[in-house]
Amino acid sequence: MLKKTVLISFLTLISFSSMAQNNPIPVYLDESKPVEQRVQDAVSRMTLEEKVAMLHAQSKFSSPGVPRLGIPEFWTTDGPHGVRPEVMWDEWDQAGWTNDSIIAYPALTALSATWNKKMSWNYGKALGEEARYRKKDILLGPGVNIYRTPLNGRNFEYMGEDPYLTSKMVVPYIKGVQSNGVATSVKHFALNNQEMFRHTSNVIVDDRTLYEIYLPPFKAAVTEGDSWTIMGAYDMYKNQYASQNQYLLNDILKGEWNYKGVVVSDWGAVNNTEQAIHNGLDLEFGSWTNGLSAGTKNAYDNYYLAKPYLDLIKAGKVGTKELDDKVTRILHLAYKTTMNRNKPFGNIASEEHKAIAKEIGEEGIVLLKNQGNLLPIDINKTKKIAVIGENAIKIMTVGGGSSSLKVKYETLPLDGIKARFGKKADVQFARGYVGDIGGEYNGVKSGQNLKDDRSETELLNEAVSLAKKSDFVIFVGGLNKSDFQDSEGNDRKNLGLPYNQDQLINALAKANKNLAVVLVSGNAVAMPWVKDVPSILQAWYLGSESGNSIASILAGDANPSGKLPFTFPVKLEDNSAHQLGEYPGNKEELAAGKGKDQKNPINITYNEGIFVGYRWHDTKNIKPLFSFGHGLSYTTFEFGKASADKASLGTSDTITFKVSVKNTGKKGGAEVAQLYISDLQSSVPRPAKELKGFEKVYLNPGEQKEVSFTIDKSALSYFDAEKHQWVAEPGEFEALIGNSSDAIKTKVKFTLK
Repeated sequence: MLKKTVLISFLTLISFSSMAQNNPIPVYLDESKPVEQRVQDAVSRMTLEEKVAMLHAQSKFSSPGVPRLGIPEFWTTDGPHGVRPEVMWDEWDQAGWTNDSIIAYPALTALSATWNKKMSWNYGKALGEEARYRKKDILLGPGVNIYRTPLNGRNFEYMGEDPYLTSKMVVPYIKGVQSNGVATSVKHFALNNQEMFRHTSNVIVDDRTLYEIYLPPFKAAVTEGDSWTIMGAYDMYKNQYASQNQYLLNDILKGEWNYKGVVVSDWGAVNNTEQAIHNGLDLEFGSWTNGLSAGTKNAYDNYYLAKPYLDLIKAGKVGTKELDDKVTRILHLAYKTTMNRNKPFGNIASEEHKAIAKEIGEEGIVLLKNQGNLLPIDINKTKKIAVIGENAIKIMTVGGGSSSLKVKYETLPLDGIKARFGKKADVQFARGYVGDIGGEYNGVKSGQNLKDDRSETELLNEAVSLAKKSDFVIFVGGLNKSDFQDSEGNDRKNLGLPYNQDQLINALAKANKNLAVVLVSGNAVAMPWVKDVPSILQAWYLGSESGNSIASILAGDANPSGKLPFTFPVKLEDNSAHQLGEYPGNKEELAAGKGKDQKNPINITYNEGIFVGYRWHDTKNIKPLFSFGHGLSYTTFEFGKASADKASLGTSDTITFKVSVKNTGKKGGAEVAQLYISDLQSSVPRPAKELKGFEKVYLNPGEQKEVSFTIDKSALSYFDAEKHQWVAEPGEFEALIGNSSDAIKTKVKFTLK
């Protein structure tokens, strides 16, 4: 049975406020006092046991406050795309509530693909409103780990391969969520770039790569977004687990970045009391204890920051300096969340939230290819539409790991297409292939039974027959959220599409030249059929409004403006982590069976260094299948000649680049102007170009607008590991402006004095 949440009752507050003058309101409850003073007063009133109790969980998703002082408990929730359904107090099983269904928003890959900071704020605000309505205090997200390999099962929860794009997109998300008095918990700090061996790996990466590629989004989350909590990762770095890591948490996060918030462990990421005490962890969740072997009544007393910590203090083996710092941080969090009486009430599944989910989906969908302007579908000339593929009918909000959701509704692609085109065209469906027929994850049931006993040949023949009789064919395939695809816990086994989809797509391309392939995935996939298919849409996991967003793009109601947040390689070996680095780990150690448990972790060396994604492809002239930043439109755009407001840049000033963008087509739409910087005279290896600015601009037919980018020397800098500082070398640079990393339209040279 669920335990009841401890709350400060209005009666308690009234009793405090009505005290006589000689018995005033305690400072920690007096809202007229500065928060720092209130926090220190609360700490001074707490017993040793009460302080230690605040540092660890009391259930799967909550941690205690101090009931004696009227300090409420904290309630956390997954995830970054929607508020997770309620589970039992001590179990992962569903609690069976009937009022915990929500709106699922597009996955973070789709949000990042909008390249629109305003969309990120809208997303965060709406999600924060739903979390607040559900009485959650900490939202466990967003994820900002860098897309190092397209096999990472959890890439769909992250924001792509580029640290600059991720940094700029995560900050408004954080601010939107936290405007509701709900804390974000930016994750997973740090270097959790694959799911395979995530509990049993030691990542080896040089400091330059760490600071240039993997840390910037976390730094932006802290220094610009003011994320009130940060979640540690599972993996090891410098032979210490990330959630109790001296270098990551104390030296960098709390030292260099002066972070004042709370460090939360990932669930089960802690394994050592003394390291947890001294190495920067504040709040421990999910440790694997059963409460039986230690003979205690409460399993949570066995946590590393629970009774073991208390025993060390009482034995005089550790002091209370770290304890008071942890409690102080948690209380500051409380005054922003649980004890913040000015936060809004929130709302759930409103019409506004549905509209936001649909709009983000529309803006995130990327038109990869559109030969002969096949899309949008001309409904006046299309009488029969064939929709083929399991992903047209498969619920995608259930599954994938901790981001699995219980939704009020999910509009499937087939339903969205029927609703949009069905009044004028005959829309028919053929399965085409059978993939994942399941519909349950962590007790959340989709209600679907997709079992189909027909043979592969029967399914293919039915699909081809329908395609031949139709005016237009829409294939909806890709990946799904089952294990070894886009899912937490395991990585993909290869780059190709599963379930024999390549053969099916080839057959459909021969059967009907009017074919659009819609890929639902959070990862890049191989496309051996790319030359034979005229139109390709990358549609991601789009949540509750998935089918409506896809149909809107297919019909041309919305003009596609999404851009890829990561590179699609032609083959896996073109990815730098697979060509140069170690994946999934050191080969000799793999052969020796390392990585099976935490006593024998496997080393993973990032030999590719800073050359991740387009930085590798563009520097080594390896042609991608589709480049970082790529995305087409139903209209056309023209870039003017770029200009700079000066020819050189000093060490303390800025330089501004301007470029005009014109809609030269017949349909209103949006283009993303992208600024890349190239160092022409570097003494150290540097990528051919690096993203340092982007702006999405909306233009009516014939309309022209000027876009400007202002940078300072930080945009020209690299991290010097020996000096442990950012260095901008004097010399010549080039500003490159275009609409993808391999489509530069105009250039301007300038000098750093």
